[in-house]
Amino acid sequence: MKKKKYSLHPSIYFIVAAILIGYFFPREGKFRYQFYEGKPWRYGLLTAPSDFPIYKTEAEVKVERDSALKLFEPYFRMNDSIVTFEINKLRNDYQATLKNRATPAHMQYIENSLQNLYQKGILSTQEMDELKDKQYPRINLLINNVASPRYSSDFFTVRTAYEFIINNCPSHLDKSVLQACNINNYLVENVTYDPVTSDKVKEDILNSIPLANGMVQAGERIVDRGEIVDNHTYNVLRSLKIVHETKSGGAPRQSIILSGQFVLVFGILFCLWLYLWSFRIKILRNRKNTLFLILCVVVSCFLTELCVTYRLFNIYILPFAIVPIVVRTFFDSRTALFTHLVIVSICSLMAPFPHEFLILQIIAGMVVTFSLKDLYERSQLIRCAFFIFLSYVLCYVSLTIYQEADFKKINWMMMLYFGINFILLMFTYILVYMLEKTFGYVSSITLVELSNINTPILKKLSETAPGTFQHSLQVSILASEAAEAINANTQLVRTGAMYHDIGKMVNPAFFTENQSSINPHSQLSYDQSARIIISHVNDGVKIAEKALLPTAIIDFIRTHHGRGKAKYFYNSFKNQYPDRPIDEEAFTYPGPNPFTKETAVLMMADSVEAASRSLKEHTEENIRTLVNKIIDGQIADGLMKNAPLTFKDVETVKNVFVEKLKIMYHTRISYPDLKRKAE
Repeated sequence: MKKKKYSLHPSIYFIVAAILIGYFFPREGKFRYQFYEGKPWRYGLLTAPSDFPIYKTEAEVKVERDSALKLFEPYFRMNDSIVTFEINKLRNDYQATLKNRATPAHMQYIENSLQNLYQKGILSTQEMDELKDKQYPRINLLINNVASPRYSSDFFTVRTAYEFIINNCPSHLDKSVLQACNINNYLVENVTYDPVTSDKVKEDILNSIPLANGMVQAGERIVDRGEIVDNHTYNVLRSLKIVHETKSGGAPRQSIILSGQFVLVFGILFCLWLYLWSFRIKILRNRKNTLFLILCVVVSCFLTELCVTYRLFNIYILPFAIVPIVVRTFFDSRTALFTHLVIVSICSLMAPFPHEFLILQIIAGMVVTFSLKDLYERSQLIRCAFFIFLSYVLCYVSLTIYQEADFKKINWMMMLYFGINFILLMFTYILVYMLEKTFGYVSSITLVELSNINTPILKKLSETAPGTFQHSLQVSILASEAAEAINANTQLVRTGAMYHDIGKMVNPAFFTENQSSINPHSQLSYDQSARIIISHVNDGVKIAEKALLPTAIIDFIRTHHGRGKAKYFYNSFKNQYPDRPIDEEAFTYPGPNPFTKETAVLMMADSVEAASRSLKEHTEENIRTLVNKIIDGQIADGLMKNAPLTFKDVETVKNVFVEKLKIMYHTRISYPDLKRKAE
């Protein structure tokens, strides 16, 4: 029992794309005005919608905070219990061991010194160094939660406390005795940094600095059209933008913004769907093609969102023109331009300067459409990229002069961004190759490369089956001329014609064009001969698949005989055995029948070229009769029922074949011999 094959409807791709783009869209409510200090206001009269503060700039706030923090004094806390513990420890050690080393006078001096040092405070060496490095001349010392200011220089470390005791020893006491008492054992830090209190006081100082230095009342005039945005007006506009974007926060408001973004994005994508449904229904019905176009839109928008949200680089570095180049390569100019318009329309909602962005990108898309009719070689891509770069530069400079009327206002860094964009466009050549492998497309570049007779398959065909190779060349000439006359893909037909008979390399001697004097069919029955002739189709498909030829080329191999019959052997069998039943399938090609203009033209060209070799006289009348007989016979046999050809197309193809065959088989005049003058 066959499993049902489930697949998404192409319309679902548009909905999913709108959800993804809307989800990653920048969330803040976008301020609708663009303004610059020292430049004229482009819009109409602007008044304050409500009361709002005039915020200081980040630089101003930072300067004030740095100035306030210079007055900050850190907080330290003294541990009163340490002095009692250490003195008791000293007394116990004296009774146990030190009595034999020091006199009571020495012990009394040490005890008094310890009490004096602990009262002043002992810090760790690290904290003392930090006070010096951060240049804190004073600190606040907390004793029983009461703070009192102290100079940093009044404190001791364990080392300086020990040196103080030794160096200030009275003259009547022996220093060596003091040193033998191991005074270090009774010196520890009793003053430590209090981070909680210090951070709280520091935070209070920073919070006490006002972030605004004025207010704007509701209805107050801010700026009018044409006025120069000075420093004060710039700060007011900047503050209004901050207030506007702050009010956009909050879950309910974010939900409203998200829904608005989704509806807007979906509306633009719906226009793309309408275009495909109205003018390119074949693309829309093909899920692979629809997915490709949607991915072009989603990836472009996603890169723009990353660039704008995280400010990775200037938005004009992104090569938006790659999309119309790629779409034009695989489809057509109108689809390429419309897809580009959809992308830049969505991306302009995120761009910092939407009007400027739209103008530059739309013109770049038009330049692609006009300058790149097809992509056959690298030079065409370089020329197209140069024209895009030139259009960016000219449009930007012209727009700036129009708005500012001052050459000094031109931002020359934009030229660097356009130059990087130009370099990135060069990678389109590689991208086309990757997309071909991913989506199974075939570009004109690939077709040109495959039609080169020095490719391994064609070179082998010319050596193994030279007659077939010559036949393929003649068919490519006929088919490409006919394809051009009916607006089919000329390069695709030309390349398909070169490969349509590669299966004959397996048994070249069984085909008339490769035979000399011996005909191997004379030793075989009609059905055996037919089987060998018909097998060249499947043999050709196997060779093509092994060589990884594109599906579009393999289609020519499969369809160039369609479901037709090997008529020579079929008719011979019926004539010789009129009463014997015949196995129709044994004399029928596997097909399928041609289903595109290109494959249909190739079938007609293949049969006409082969049959034209049997004509004894290549007069126009004989050629026309032959062409009409073969093509009309194919139509009568139903081989063209799936091909999208009109009666006019068929007549045009016939006329092209007649004209080309007349030229191919024209009779050359004989040159007269030169008669020598008699002496």
